[in-house]
Amino acid sequence: MSASPRSPRTVDPVRNASTSPDAMIQLHGVVKSFSNAAGEFTVLKGVDLTIKRGEFVSIVGKSGSGKSTLLNMVTGIDHPSDGLVVVNGTDIYTGVTESQRSKWRGKNLGIVFQFFQLLPMLTLLENVMLPMDYVDMYDFDERPKRAMELLTLVGLDKFANKLPVLVSTGQQQLAAIARAMACDPPLLVADEPTGNLDTKSSDTIIGLFQHFVEQGKTIVMVTHDPSLTSRTDRNIILSDGELINETLAKSLPQLRHRHMLEFTKLVEERTYQPHETIISRDEHVEYFFMIRQGEVEVVLQDKKKNESVVSRLSDGEFFGEMELLRNGKSIANVRAGSKPVEVLALPRADFVRVMNESPITAEAVAKIVQKRLEAHRIPDYRAADR
Repeated sequence: MSASPRSPRTVDPVRNASTSPDAMIQLHGVVKSFSNAAGEFTVLKGVDLTIKRGEFVSIVGKSGSGKSTLLNMVTGIDHPSDGLVVVNGTDIYTGVTESQRSKWRGKNLGIVFQFFQLLPMLTLLENVMLPMDYVDMYDFDERPKRAMELLTLVGLDKFANKLPVLVSTGQQQLAAIARAMACDPPLLVADEPTGNLDTKSSDTIIGLFQHFVEQGKTIVMVTHDPSLTSRTDRNIILSDGELINETLAKSLPQLRHRHMLEFTKLVEERTYQPHETIISRDEHVEYFFMIRQGEVEVVLQDKKKNESVVSRLSDGEFFGEMELLRNGKSIANVRAGSKPVEVLALPRADFVRVMNESPITAEAVAKIVQKRLEAHRIPDYRAADR
């Protein structure tokens, strides 16, 4: 006799030691492959990702990079070919039926689609009430009141009894957001929620998302709009089914995604203890450094060996670029600040090669170099090692 299907289970922290109570979403080695007449195609290639509770995260990438597939893994709409998906402390795939997962989804997350997906024959009020009916949340008499409160929140209380076709596209999306929040889920997932909207409507929706985050909700949004990514806490980039290192993307945003992905596979992660030297004066620098977490100090010495800190660099900033771009020795010491600092180190040859292949990035880095030289009155040292 076969075992009866289990409900979505809370992940055993002993079995999955990396599971964190602060995490809303955790993906461990997630792979998604599809098969067709042409063969097998892998969309997600071993994705590891953690999103903390209360974060507002944007996911970007070119068409076909795997963004929507990644969202489908999180929402339980599709199944991973391999790997573990933990949402709000629950493994949503192991030993779980579609029906059980659907019920779990209704109580734990809200989904906002690009094309709204409102039922055309129901009023906005009825559309918002629908998730409550499905998962049997709130007393029957409370549901209209709850739905009206949400429509009021998104500014649609006057349109509550209208059919979707009788309101604008922006208002339809606002109604879809109200519906997504109907069961007060801790997680809201949005796939291109502003893709069909004007700038004013888009701004209204992002403002609503920020309001929900302030209330402790977690929001994950796929978008192509750079004006929206600048308003989120984190910007996750997918390229060809793989995640680009977030520190690298923040440090060198002008790089093509293919170069970012290449660098992601090449960088070395290093940690330096407080006041530990990273680069010494007069040495040839063999790495380009990007700061993941912490602070470094750039220190100059006068003829009497007196030190002065001329610059402090922190998360997402970089150093070593002057020496690599100008092929000279370091004229300053660079050391960790008062706390440990985590950096990514990229070998000289790879950095120089990609700078030659990406003139826009090379120009942006060169401008930062010049600003640092001018800000601290550091002499141009292109001939320092001659």
